[in-house]
Amino acid sequence: MDRDDEQLLRRRVYGADHDRPGPRSDRRYAQLVGGPLDGLLLDVTGRTPDEAGTDVALATELGRFGPGGRSLYAPRPADPDRFDWTGDIP
Repeated sequence: MDRDDEQLLRRRVYGADHDRPGPRSDRRYAQLVGGPLDGLLLDVTGRTPDEAGTDVALATELGRFGPGGRSLYAPRPADPDRFDWTGDIP
């Protein structure tokens, strides 16, 4: 395992169990960039080709609308392994 893989394995996954917050080797992840969830990994393993280019709304208490709010992230066109924050919704 190289240094980049070691750093990836230390990262936290959005929605993961607190007892096992890191990524699993049998899953595929995209990094969330910007906004309240910046730096977390999003499990994109089961996304179909139709879903691959679509935005996601992720529940978070850290966004503009607090508890019950969601943060929107869109896959980066040139780099599908990164999702950029586009705003918050109630």
